[in-house]
Amino acid sequence: MKQVTPYQAKSFNLHRLNGISDRTLDTHFKLYAGYVKETNTLTDRIRDMLKDGKVDQEEMPAYSELKRRLGFEYNGMVLHEYYFENLKQGGAGDPGHNSPFTQAAEEAFGNYARWKTDFVGVGKMRGVGWAMCYLNPANGQLSNHWVTLHETGNVAGFVPLLAMDVWEHAFILDYQPSERAAYIDAFFSNINWQVVEQRLNAPAHAYKATG
Repeated sequence: MKQVTPYQAKSFNLHRLNGISDRTLDTHFKLYAGYVKETNTLTDRIRDMLKDGKVDQEEMPAYSELKRRLGFEYNGMVLHEYYFENLKQGGAGDPGHNSPFTQAAEEAFGNYARWKTDFVGVGKMRGVGWAMCYLNPANGQLSNHWVTLHETGNVAGFVPLLAMDVWEHAFILDYQPSERAAYIDAFFSNINWQVVEQRLNAPAHAYKATG
């Protein structure tokens, strides 16, 4: 079986963000690195189990649990990379009035403000998870969704454009649980709309893992 290059945790220069402390970011980077490590560990364990080309009946419970866990860890790795990549120091808050993203929001929601209301509303939903803005490649429309944990709620075939982590670890060192709205405001003030629009304009080049 061909040797697979392990996934590597990426580095992100995101310190001194507005409203999201360096302490939170450092903690968040360590959590992300943990998802990368667990993805590699689970991948190796599954490959070892498949060396003989079969999964015996007595191996099936362990195999099933490993595969389910891999979905959680892998998506945790990928979503965090989307999240960190769509942030930057000195973000613009909202995209320009004539920007490609604003135009796409107008086509799908009537205007950008309505799209933002919907996306923020998703982010304020009870529970832990992710607020995600996707592009539907079939019709070019934007679509906002709630992703529970990491793997439940992702829409097959849709291209992630903007990822907002609303697990409490993303803000609990800076805001009380009841202050999620303040964290969302801080998130918007740090969005790298250039990265978001690169995703919008190149859906065929959606996330490519580093392994």
